[in-house]
Amino acid sequence: MKLIIKTFSHSSHFHIHHIFLIFLTFSFNYCYAQDTVQKIIPGRLNSIKQQQKPYILLISADGFRYDLADKYNAVNLLRLRSNGVAAKYMLPSFPSVTFPNHYAIVTGMYPSHNGLADNNFYSSKKNSFYGMNNKTAVADSSWYGGTPLWVLAEKQKMLSASFYWVASEAAIQGVRPTYYYVYNDKIEIDKRIEAVKNWLQLPKDKRPHFITFYFPQVDHAEHTYGPDSKQAEEAVHFVDESIGKMVSSIDSLHLPVNFIFLSDHGMTTVNTTQTIPLPSAIDTAKFYIPYGDALIQLYAKNKKDIIPTYNAIKKQAVDFDVYLIDKTPLRWHYRKKDDAFKRLGDILLVPKLPKVFNINQKPTTPGKHGFDPAIADMHASFYAWGPAFKQHIKINSFENVHVYPLIAKILGLTYDAKSIDGRLSVLQPVLK
Repeated sequence: MKLIIKTFSHSSHFHIHHIFLIFLTFSFNYCYAQDTVQKIIPGRLNSIKQQQKPYILLISADGFRYDLADKYNAVNLLRLRSNGVAAKYMLPSFPSVTFPNHYAIVTGMYPSHNGLADNNFYSSKKNSFYGMNNKTAVADSSWYGGTPLWVLAEKQKMLSASFYWVASEAAIQGVRPTYYYVYNDKIEIDKRIEAVKNWLQLPKDKRPHFITFYFPQVDHAEHTYGPDSKQAEEAVHFVDESIGKMVSSIDSLHLPVNFIFLSDHGMTTVNTTQTIPLPSAIDTAKFYIPYGDALIQLYAKNKKDIIPTYNAIKKQAVDFDVYLIDKTPLRWHYRKKDDAFKRLGDILLVPKLPKVFNINQKPTTPGKHGFDPAIADMHASFYAWGPAFKQHIKINSFENVHVYPLIAKILGLTYDAKSIDGRLSVLQPVLK
């Protein structure tokens, strides 16, 4: 933001306002400046044992629905998956939104177990809200349970790096990746790819063996224009071309790098003209209600208001389903008994597609996710290739929590199998 002042008198009145405008300009730039500098935790080294291990590059393309590579002819991904492993689809965890699912993938735990119950939610224990756009909350380690893969690696003297991933900016259990970036959209893709290659060219004792990488483009295009739009197709091609560049660049290093390409969820098209308002049966003074569109969670300030409100909402539930937290579908793993951190709502409202909630009654976008993972449009992608993986195989669908033990196995990292929801037996058959 640049202020241009053309002509004013040289009065004290002008000088005061001039200084004030300069202050506002500085404040605006400071508040909206994005941190693009790589962060490096000093003093860490790979142990001799870990220097002998292979490498994993875990790549997420947000919103890259299971069928998009075929639908839009993503030539690089089609070629790479044909030389490795391709799943029919990967099931996201409920709710099928970005933050809980990225964290489920790297903890091997369902959102109800890992602390990230939703993109936006309320914690009665903390008497506070978590929001994906709240930078302070996002960097606060107290919101995150489980042991992310980079924490698992670092604790076993294996270095890690992150070019973005949910929770990688927080010191979970006091640990961040050795190399990481604070999320921003200013660094060009070629610079990001170059950074990954540079990490893999570091001396063996300083070279990360587990690296995460994130693409937001497909999700953004689908939300704004819909998953069937020309813009979504262009975003898929952008990701595909970037993957081609990245793989070619890394292959030139002749290192045993294994690639896992996946997504957090799919995307569907919703009715933007006939949205669902917040039911009138809800007394907003009696509940905390974080923002949502494919899922509305109601947190009662007084538990005695739960049943009367639930019964009243049921009478208005035409275009949506309403659940008490103890009555949600078992496959969601989203009931009171699952609520390890007491962060699930007391009442859940779930719209029936193509309807979506619009509790703020503002214009809404055509692309949405967050619905029941069993719905085909919510299904995510999963492809893997590299020296650890079998070639030319297709596998059935599986839940995303099973990626964690697969990666730990390839890297030779130990973990408490009883502490996670993922099971190695599900994906071990894809390994050589």
